[in-house]
Amino acid sequence: MASLKATKRHQVILATLGEREQATVLELSEMLGVSHVTIREDLRQLEEAGQLVRSRGGAIAIGDRRFEQPLELTRRSEPEAKRAIGRAAAALVRDGQTIIVDVGSTTTAMAESLDGEFFDLTVVTNGLNIALTLEKRRNSTIIVTGGTLRPLQHSLVAPLGTTLLERINADVAFLGCNGIDPRRGFTNSNVAEAEIKQAMIASAARVVVLADHTKLAQIASAFVAPLAAADLLVTDDGADPRLVQELRSAGLEVLVVPVER
Repeated sequence: MASLKATKRHQVILATLGEREQATVLELSEMLGVSHVTIREDLRQLEEAGQLVRSRGGAIAIGDRRFEQPLELTRRSEPEAKRAIGRAAAALVRDGQTIIVDVGSTTTAMAESLDGEFFDLTVVTNGLNIALTLEKRRNSTIIVTGGTLRPLQHSLVAPLGTTLLERINADVAFLGCNGIDPRRGFTNSNVAEAEIKQAMIASAARVVVLADHTKLAQIASAFVAPLAAADLLVTDDGADPRLVQELRSAGLEVLVVPVER
């Protein structure tokens, strides 16, 4: 258990991030009058508690969507909703299909829900964690796209990240994203990830986007595709009905799944 002094430091650190959204180790060290080593340990403890994200030389506030967060952290956000969305997405898969499964916490939940006995299923993914989740599946072929590893998401991107995708014709691509907006379409926090998603869309006959309700009405930094590029959005019942209706009015089919909270 943290000492009283450490607890007070943690409160100051979180309050500072609440006001400024990010802070450096140097700034926090000078503010609190402790060493860089002490601040780094404070940040480590707070990150483990899911209260901030450590960055190079400092920390970022949770919920600041301008910054990409590691997969291990995003999996802690809305876990019940992601599991429900994952189950609904897995139920759309059919025997004999070739599917693409994108990186992300919600698509990981989908991979974990692919527990039925499929005949001759082929899964193409750029997520190493997803490939490992599915590697023991019987009657399935798991293909990893190749490319350059991004440890933050355990994903493979350019260079060479799109080469395989350009050579396949998938039945369905299941994609994640960081933002969905009726006018700005689907967006993501990382440009390299956005490029891979675009290649996945081009390689599939049908595109299904998986996103919990916190992604609706959000716009991330990298454009992925307009709403018309997707055939279906699967989200959860935490979504604002007005936002859902706005997306439907813009031409996007939306499946809202119930969540036991």
